[in-house]
Amino acid sequence: MSLLIRNGRIITATDDYTADIFIEDEKISLIGKNLDIGAENIIEAENKLIFPGGIDPHVHFDLPFKHTASSDDFETGTRAALFGGTTCVIDFAVQNKNHSLYSALDEWNIKAYNKSYCDYSFHLNMTDATPDAIKEIKDIILREGIPSFKIFMAYKGTMMMDDRQILAVMDEVKKYGGIVSAHATNGDMIDYLVSKYKSEGKLNPLYHYLSQPEISESEATGRFIDLANLTNVKSYVVHITCEGTLNKIKEAKVRSQEVFAETCIQYLVLDASLYNKGTDSAKWVISPPLREKKDQYALWSAINNGLIQTVATDHCPFLLKDKITEARDFSLIPNGAPGIENRMELLFSEGVKKNRISLNKYVELTSTNAAKIFGLHPHKGTIAVDSDADIVVFDPEEKHTISVKTHHMNCDYSSYEGFEVTGKCKTVIIRGHIAIDDNQLLINKGFGKFIKRKL
Repeated sequence: MSLLIRNGRIITATDDYTADIFIEDEKISLIGKNLDIGAENIIEAENKLIFPGGIDPHVHFDLPFKHTASSDDFETGTRAALFGGTTCVIDFAVQNKNHSLYSALDEWNIKAYNKSYCDYSFHLNMTDATPDAIKEIKDIILREGIPSFKIFMAYKGTMMMDDRQILAVMDEVKKYGGIVSAHATNGDMIDYLVSKYKSEGKLNPLYHYLSQPEISESEATGRFIDLANLTNVKSYVVHITCEGTLNKIKEAKVRSQEVFAETCIQYLVLDASLYNKGTDSAKWVISPPLREKKDQYALWSAINNGLIQTVATDHCPFLLKDKITEARDFSLIPNGAPGIENRMELLFSEGVKKNRISLNKYVELTSTNAAKIFGLHPHKGTIAVDSDADIVVFDPEEKHTISVKTHHMNCDYSSYEGFEVTGKCKTVIIRGHIAIDDNQLLINKGFGKFIKRKL
């Protein structure tokens, strides 16, 4: 199949120019002005922006949570991703206690097999650093093409690791050139505050927020960064929410330590005032919780000064009945919210259109940096000859309103209901195939393939 995109304004992390793009055999074959070449399909892209396909490095499809699971699986979640301009996702294969890393990988391979619409990979989420699990790290990196590992410093009693276990993981991952990421919040502090508020009968969703104060995140982040500095492993902090955490990253920069940092779109556009809506606040029970306005300002600033490299979603939706049913006790509410379909358009509208970030920075945050950090570049994350033809044709002026009535995520509410957005993904191309065109899905499930990565 061949495809010609004509007269689009091509935006990469470094470039901004108008040209044609010729695609064949799933790759970008030629880029130039006024290409005189035959193609089976032609897209006229005048007055449109051409972005690399989005890469969301932090999603959770079909993730078990107590008596339920996240409501998007690899079929519905990747379909929604494509509608929102994301052509590649990285999910988390979660190791169960007393189980091997390969058992986690096998489980997630089954979840994704023949379901995914877009390309995908996995991080290996370690919860039990047994000697046998540590030995598996080498093969997970070198044989399976999964060089990224995540640890939890919270969720005491289930996924939380202590510092000794974290150091063991870091030392082994470092040997084979991998990267360790962290959910960096202080599990003991949070566990104490949850118990305290419950003993006082303070159970509404507001106390989810109050039980995870800023210090619980900044302290754990600082500790994780120090452990990474000790072992000299590549490190990445997921879903940063607040000014205190950014200060810890600044301190690392002073000693010339490289720390990669991620925030999520919800922390840039939503704030903790949503926890004052009674039972309805359960919609926004996520971990870490939404923060204050001052933290939003700090995050936008950190994006522009290079402290934050990626904007992800931590997409982990639950049906409203599962959220609201447990709203009588904040500690039982499933943690997570929808957002994979909204990230690209929201960040463009709130970032580029409001002059908070440049177009090049937008591409860095949504695609290129994740590709480079996690071993997908140069096949993904850019528009260049021989790269995968993952492309978004984007109308920068089309206005629309985000609503559960029109989104494609398998979730019966929207975190951003009623948000007026400027900018729309019009055509989404994955490996040279038109996947979305004018809000119509044109490929079949199972088109997405697993991508092996190497840092």
